[in-house]
Amino acid sequence: MRDRVVLASAVAMMLLAGGGSGMAFDLQGHRGARGLAPENTREGFAVALALGVTTLEMDVGMTADGVAVVSHDPALNPDITRGPDGAWLDAPGPALRSLTLAALAAYEVGRIRPGTRYAALFPDQRPIDGARIPTLVAVLAEAAALSPTVRFNIETKVFPDRPGLTAAPEELARAVADALAEAGLTGRATIQSFDWRALNWLRDNRAEVARSYLTVQSGGEDTVASRGGRPSPWLGGLDASDHGGSAPRLVAAAGGRIWSPHHRDLTEAGLAEARALGLTVIPWTVNDVATMEALIDRGVDGLITDRPDILRTVMARRGLPLPAPAP
Repeated sequence: MRDRVVLASAVAMMLLAGGGSGMAFDLQGHRGARGLAPENTREGFAVALALGVTTLEMDVGMTADGVAVVSHDPALNPDITRGPDGAWLDAPGPALRSLTLAALAAYEVGRIRPGTRYAALFPDQRPIDGARIPTLVAVLAEAAALSPTVRFNIETKVFPDRPGLTAAPEELARAVADALAEAGLTGRATIQSFDWRALNWLRDNRAEVARSYLTVQSGGEDTVASRGGRPSPWLGGLDASDHGGSAPRLVAAAGGRIWSPHHRDLTEAGLAEARALGLTVIPWTVNDVATMEALIDRGVDGLITDRPDILRTVMARRGLPLPAPAP
């Protein structure tokens, strides 16, 4: 009996940690299926589930009245937002933190504004007029009802270099963890963040929630390197110089088990170091076949993609198990 309990506990820990120990490849639909349907919407998540994904990746902010909502941008994005009058916003709109849930519901986010860079990046996205920014509670309930196995990877959108723009990292982490617990989905979820203060709070207060440590070190952005001789504010108090500038070593020092780097930043040496530290590695955001193939060849545990349809085709061609589509 004791052996069965020990085995069950080990399996639970593997599920919590992700795919680092020979588990099925983790196909994560970025913001649902952003290349095919409006991002971070209930309708978009339904499209991803109908295709078949292992995990729904999403972003979360908080309204003025303390409701966790699923949205990537801390302020309304004029590339995808129309106001109560149906007109496109001319500039970034109000911060989510300044709007009540009722006020937020007046804005539509089901279509990309024509002529924008966003529209050029995602020409295959199908508009769904009437889509609104949903609450996290609604997304969790609807997705779980559609699929008994789908996982959730939820990013807290907080910014140490812009305090006051969003809820505090600890406040948002608590809200997401509480929503997962109330929905009975803690064991099927990961909370991720670039701002490791949120992950520190989870480590110390909600250790049962899996955590994924996001990093970027290219494209004019760097959440790891020191700035002016001072540690990056994104690392929750850690200093890259104390760890040889290594993102995997920083993740391990923070108590993490899942590292999610930008795919451009993942070198052979970095992946080998992550493996030596026992980390699960899930790069973001990969949309082209060649990069998908190369990263799978190198042995990553999963990929975050705007095009789960393309990644499914790559996985099928390589004989990888595919997550079942939801009805």
